Amino acid sequence: MLFAVTADLIPLYAIYALLFADHGLNAGQISSLFALWSATSFLLEIPSGAWADTVSRRGLLVLSGALLAAGFAVWTLYPSYLGFAVGFVLWGTSGALRSGTFEALIYDDLHARAATAEYPRLVGYVRAATESAALAGILVAAPLYAWGGYALVAWSSVVIAAVHTAAAALLPTAPKSVSAAEVEELEDTDGGVEAPDNDAEDTDGGVAAQEPHVRTDDPDPPSETRTAESESTGYLAMLRSGMREAMRVRVIRGGVILVALLNGITAFDEYFALLADHAGAGPALAAVLVGVTVAGALAGASLAGRTEGMSARVMVVALAVAGLLFIAGALLAGAAADHPQAMYVLTAVGFSAVGIAYGIDYNADVIASARLQDAISGPARATVTSVSGFATEMIALLVFVFAAVATTWLSLPVMVALLGVPLLLAAALVRTWLPRTAPDSDLVPGPAARYSEQP
Repeated sequence: MLFAVTADLIPLYAIYALLFADHGLNAGQISSLFALWSATSFLLEIPSGAWADTVSRRGLLVLSGALLAAGFAVWTLYPSYLGFAVGFVLWGTSGALRSGTFEALIYDDLHARAATAEYPRLVGYVRAATESAALAGILVAAPLYAWGGYALVAWSSVVIAAVHTAAAALLPTAPKSVSAAEVEELEDTDGGVEAPDNDAEDTDGGVAAQEPHVRTDDPDPPSETRTAESESTGYLAMLRSGMREAMRVRVIRGGVILVALLNGITAFDEYFALLADHAGAGPALAAVLVGVTVAGALAGASLAGRTEGMSARVMVVALAVAGLLFIAGALLAGAAADHPQAMYVLTAVGFSAVGIAYGIDYNADVIASARLQDAISGPARATVTSVSGFATEMIALLVFVFAAVATTWLSLPVMVALLGVPLLLAAALVRTWLPRTAPDSDLVPGPAARYSEQP
């Protein structure tokens, strides 16, 4: 829990957009930094997931924390466009290493305890804890800024990121549901796992049956060569297996896309501080208003354990309401710029509406993510999860590109309001893409049996 909490207990999260603006960057330049951040993450997302299925997941999480601390340090020491860009590359790499890896580690630990049904509740608590930490970090940003300006906020964030790195080293090494060695046993003569018939895979079930092929005609290579080939082949086999399951099994494919959409559109939160600034709020008040939206996400995550059985119909209605609340809230908060005498009322009501919408989306994301994890039956869990992360970053990148272009013609409040439209799109797609609940998710067969299940 300490690892998850310290990842978001970062005061700089509340005002780094204002940091960029105060160093002379306009909305388009800030959006280009966000786009660079997102591009870095999605380029590394799938390779890092396959890596996490092959090497120590705890080791990758330690590296992720170190890169996060380094990124904030670069921002603090070199506060320029180039320095911010380098920091975002480091942060994006850190996020890619963590995405999929942490979720897979949690699920595998529960799998070892025959308690995978607890995944939605546990992930809901973890996300609630991280949002609580984010809220605390955001609220602390206001007094830190008052005492020491951006420098104190930034260096405090570096220290907390260093604690996050140390916490990663204390994580347990959960046994993988399927190891790379077991994947190698399923390789065919071409060195990979033979792809089952497309029609059999493209169903709502698991991966079609197949028999492992064992080579018997090649002499044993030297031990050094055999070790290198084993590591390389294990990585590639995991990558192929995860990509195939994510792309060709219908229920997995739908879940991957839905989770990516629900998570990717939350890139709109990068513009909350700028929206508050546009409304006339200073850095301290902006931190509080951003904290209101984080409180909404916290509530949504906290309720995930109670709403895990939510039907697709209920989720459709909830996301539609969230979309309308987000659009109305952004416009209402933006109106404060034209009515300064009512700034506190308009921003309070507007950001509260945005916070409720954020919470609904967060709750739906936790539920969809949990059902996706239950639906994954192949060996490369972290890789499949990273495919969803890859799609998430693509959607986030589209959000940032849209924002950079839209601010050329539209006011900031209107641009932010339009970022709520994808919530309405997600509502329309839930019935088709939300994976069904798995009533017996604790009864998970062994690796070979799971891999050969008939759909």
